[in-house]
Amino acid sequence: MKVRVLGCSGAIAKDCRTTSFLIDSDILIDAGTGVGDLTLDEMCAVNHVFLTHSHLDHVAALPLMVDAVASQRTEALKIYALAGTIAALKAHIFNNVIWPDFSVIPSTAAPFISFHEIAMGQTICVVGKNIEALPAVHTVPAVGYSVSAGGPCWVFTGDTERNPAFWRRLEQLDVAMLVIETAFSNREKELARRSLHLSPATLASELDLIDEQHKFPIFITHTKPFETELIMGEIAQFDEVLPGGSFPHDIRWLNAGQLFEV
Repeated sequence: MKVRVLGCSGAIAKDCRTTSFLIDSDILIDAGTGVGDLTLDEMCAVNHVFLTHSHLDHVAALPLMVDAVASQRTEALKIYALAGTIAALKAHIFNNVIWPDFSVIPSTAAPFISFHEIAMGQTICVVGKNIEALPAVHTVPAVGYSVSAGGPCWVFTGDTERNPAFWRRLEQLDVAMLVIETAFSNREKELARRSLHLSPATLASELDLIDEQHKFPIFITHTKPFETELIMGEIAQFDEVLPGGSFPHDIRWLNAGQLFEV
């Protein structure tokens, strides 16, 4: 299974694209501005989109991608999300005001998109992948995802604050790599708390919930462009501030354009 990082920034700027991951060639996890780096042929190949939540940085490219390739599609693009996320998309994006309602265009019998409600804890099997909706704690209904092609899982937290239920489930999975958000630096930790995101301080406390025998690389995503260097610097200091001076986890920074084999 290949995982291509299309976007992993918490906001836009030159060379900063918001959250989206391409699984092999036909599944998107989130549809932020990173989708814009796909060619038209690559967009046409996507048949399934799994959304973590409704915030713009995770859905911004979805209506534009549908519009770009709709005339070339032979079946509806399937969009999987929580009921609250689907309701938000219908009310605020595909509402014939911000964007056409492609769930009934060109007809209700043969639309360009179809919505498929999922529940937290549910596993959806599509094109040889098992995709499980994992717990997330955010300001709107949200999930993370684990994705497996029969072997170890690629795991993405989505946007979340402290989340014990997520770590309990993670301990039961065979994890190949974990992608976890850390949106704000410690100087913005109060804003992170209020907006239900992680900062390095809360990230450290969350990672303490992982059994030390459960080893896998951890990739940091969703950093704000102005704060990325500060955030990664604060994470690099974990060894210095923890008792014993030995942080047990392999932490790396995620970059758009990276390709992983899982």
